[in-house]
Amino acid sequence: MAANESDPCRELVESDDRDRALSLAFAPQSVRADLAALYAFNVEIARIRDHISQPLPGEIRLQWWRDVITAKAGTEDAPGGGEAGHPVASRLTEVIARRRLPVAAFDRMLEARIFDLYDDPMPSRGDFEAYAGETASTLIVLAATILSRDDADHIADAAGHAGVAQTVAGVLRLLPIHRARRQVYLPADILAASGCSPEALIAGEAEPSRRAIAAMAAFGRQHAADARRHLARAAKPVRAAFLPALLASPYLNRIERSGTGALREPPDIAAPVKAFRYWRWMRG
Repeated sequence: MAANESDPCRELVESDDRDRALSLAFAPQSVRADLAALYAFNVEIARIRDHISQPLPGEIRLQWWRDVITAKAGTEDAPGGGEAGHPVASRLTEVIARRRLPVAAFDRMLEARIFDLYDDPMPSRGDFEAYAGETASTLIVLAATILSRDDADHIADAAGHAGVAQTVAGVLRLLPIHRARRQVYLPADILAASGCSPEALIAGEAEPSRRAIAAMAAFGRQHAADARRHLARAAKPVRAAFLPALLASPYLNRIERSGTGALREPPDIAAPVKAFRYWRWMRG
C-alpha cells in the first residue's frame, strides 16, 4: 500500500479499537498495514451483534466471512468473489495468502463469535477461557505470526493467558451494553460463588454486583499475571502483538476500584498513559 493511500482498515481500527490502533505505532512500519487488516476483521466480527435484532442474520454474516476466507484460500468449494467491494475482506484475504496465515484459526474465531449473537449464559470459567482462547488469544497468535513467524511458534501459553485477561477486562468494560441486552458474559460459577444471579447483575443490584465484578477482576488478574510470566521468555519481535492485552491489569484495577460504577460507565485509560505503558513494555 502506497504511503499516501488511505487505509480503510486502519481507519476502522482507529475508530472502533483504540487500544489496538495505538499498538500499531510500536510495530515495524512494514507490517502495520497487515496488522490493521487483521484487527479490522476482528472489529467487523465483534460488532455484528450491534447491527442485528435477531441471531440468524448474524450467523449469515459470520458464514459470509467464512465463505470469503475459505474460497480465497482454496480450501473448499465456497462461493468466490464475495470480498469484492468490501475493503476489509479484500485486504484480509490478501494478507492471509501473503503471510500464510492458517485459515483454521479464522474459522475458530468465527465459530466462537456465534456465542455473541445469543443471550445464553456463560456456563463456567472453563467455557469463558475457551471462548477467549478462540477469539482474543487467537488474534494475538495471528498478529505475532505477521510480526515474526518463527517466534510466533513459542508464544502459545503467553497468548492463551493474555487473551483471557484481555477478554475479562473487555466484558467488564462492556457491562452497560451487555446489561441493556440482558446478556451476561460473567461465568455462572463465578456469579454463584459471589452470591450474584444473572438477574441481579442485569438489574444492577449493588452488593451482589460489586462482589461479582471483584471476583471476575480477580480471575482476569490471575491470567494477566500468568501471561506476564510466560511473556518474559517471548522474543522481542512479537511483543507488539501483546500490547493491547497487557492493558488488562490496569483496566481491571480501575474497574474494581469503581465497583458498581462499572455497571454504568467503566473507567478508561488516557491515550498518553497507554502509549507510555506500551513504550515501557516494548523497551523491557
